Amino acid sequence: MEIIGIVCEYNPFHNGHAYHIMMSRHALGEDAAVICVMSGDFMQRGEAAVYSKFARAEAACRCGANLVIELPLPWSLSSAESFARGSVGLLSAMGATHLSFGSETGEIEPLKKLAEMLIKPEFNEKVKEVLNSDANLSYASARQIAAEKEIGELAQQLELPNNILAVEYLKAIYELDLPIIPMTVQRFGSGHDKEHTGNGPKSASELRNMLKMGKNLSEHIPENAEKIYLREREQGRELTDKALMEIAMLSRLRMFSEEYYENIPDGGDGAGRRLYNAVREEGGLDGVLSAAKTKRYALSRIRRMCLNACLGVKKGMNEGIPPYARVLAADSRGCEIIKTATQKESIPIITKPASVKNLSPQCREIFELGSAAHDFYVLCRKATGERRSGEDFRRSPVILK
Repeated sequence: MEIIGIVCEYNPFHNGHAYHIMMSRHALGEDAAVICVMSGDFMQRGEAAVYSKFARAEAACRCGANLVIELPLPWSLSSAESFARGSVGLLSAMGATHLSFGSETGEIEPLKKLAEMLIKPEFNEKVKEVLNSDANLSYASARQIAAEKEIGELAQQLELPNNILAVEYLKAIYELDLPIIPMTVQRFGSGHDKEHTGNGPKSASELRNMLKMGKNLSEHIPENAEKIYLREREQGRELTDKALMEIAMLSRLRMFSEEYYENIPDGGDGAGRRLYNAVREEGGLDGVLSAAKTKRYALSRIRRMCLNACLGVKKGMNEGIPPYARVLAADSRGCEIIKTATQKESIPIITKPASVKNLSPQCREIFELGSAAHDFYVLCRKATGERRSGEDFRRSPVILK
């Protein structure tokens, strides 16, 4: 069986995501299965999801995916490199034969060339030289400068957000020596964090803004996904008001010592100390973010640091690939993939949360961390009746018949 792996957040699932799944299947044949590894309740850019991981996984399975597994918290709240490595490694362990990702270029060969250059030790030395020449540069900026010196105009592809992740996926395949074939679908429509041009689907960030303003999304999302989101909204489980989370986050962030901040992911190089000071000086989360960010410390990095500190993610937790695969949703074909992967015993597969107690200490630690993060997430729901703790241990996967 050809199995297409897709790394996603689906925050929320929209027409562009449905197009990606459709075109990926079209490239390999309609019989190809689709596995998605999806971030949980918190996103790589350092924000909470509008809908919980359970609702988003169900929407994905009702809109074309056969199986959705969770990318555990330490990898969801990582830099692009760790996020990609954890995701691709997990997909390969579950039996994916191909990896499909969106990109602005729509061509695989230029992306491969970029990835091959970036993993060379001598290129990393050139990046260090650029960083040493200007203390205000972020790593991404230094890498861009070094790449332009090395390969000229092709390096401009690294300035585009989907291409950046695409290259990180390819790096993960090469560095982990995975037997997985990469393929790309050209992204069209709104760019990441860009205003809609009128051509193609709106981006997820645009749709989130529309939700905050109470606008209808039916034109932009598949009907099966819309039904799930409507259910979540009616039950008070939709998160569109960041103020509900802000005080909860600040109250936690002020509890921690400077040493604690220096031991969260990305907390080194003075960033942890800077965030520690900002938390004590500012009265709102936006103020904290503005005070802590610099040219060297990008806003997305500071946002992730805030959530990692708040949720207890420690430096080193996101190394390697996740130690288990937690199933969030599946259809009959997805269940076949689970059965095959279980027989291979390449990685523990969690379908019943109670089974976590029989796994390794590392598995238990990571799962319990994600469970506690979900308890924090539900506190920000509008409906107080939907804020009960322990949901992560009570929820079994959604199995579509």
